[in-house]
Amino acid sequence: MTDEWIRDVRTRAADNLVSIFERQIIDGTLAVGKPLPPEREIMQSFGVSRTVVREAVRALAAKGLVEARPRYRPVVRTPGYDAAIEAVGSVVNRLLTVPGGVRNLFELRIMMEAALVRDAALHAGKDHVARMKQALADNEAALGDSERFFETDVAFHRVLYEVPDNPVLPQIHKAYTDWLSSHWTRMPRDPERNHVNYRAHGRIFESILFRDPDAAERALRDHLDDAWDQVRLTFEEP
Repeated sequence: MTDEWIRDVRTRAADNLVSIFERQIIDGTLAVGKPLPPEREIMQSFGVSRTVVREAVRALAAKGLVEARPRYRPVVRTPGYDAAIEAVGSVVNRLLTVPGGVRNLFELRIMMEAALVRDAALHAGKDHVARMKQALADNEAALGDSERFFETDVAFHRVLYEVPDNPVLPQIHKAYTDWLSSHWTRMPRDPERNHVNYRAHGRIFESILFRDPDAAERALRDHLDDAWDQVRLTFEEP
């Protein structure tokens, strides 16, 4: 057994433990303000090493699900929306591998953003408009750099999720991006596609600027329908 193989096994064991504790924290089995079970009890219950337990605790602390202090048992914290959404991430990632999985998630994104872009056309404030305008400018500046263009593309759409001032929505956008990013990297890098997407973003922004929710939704749907054609060809989706 190589050191790399041992590290990989340990990492998978820690990830599994994190997933278990995440579900227990979300559903209340592990109560907020109460400590996790003792380290030795966790080791015995799940058949893992002390190293795996400590790696899992570090990961839980990084997610904001527990407060870990030296010489004290980690204490469960109130989970935020980000933790709740991350808790279903492993399930979604598995669903993306089944036939039609990518299409189902993409269609859900279209439905959500169609509603969000209408809301933006009606209610976006000066700050939101300014952020969208800056994201569009960054979009244009990155036309020749597909990796950077992807980042600015994400930033442009993110503003739509921020307009309603609902803390759940930005976390949903982050989840979409995290769940699909590994798939997007498999798509061919085409500078011409960058120009097509930039022009589509411009039409969306213009419709929002003119407070036209119908035009904004049409522009958004045209943009994402066109994007889906590219996704479908890459992933051989129906």
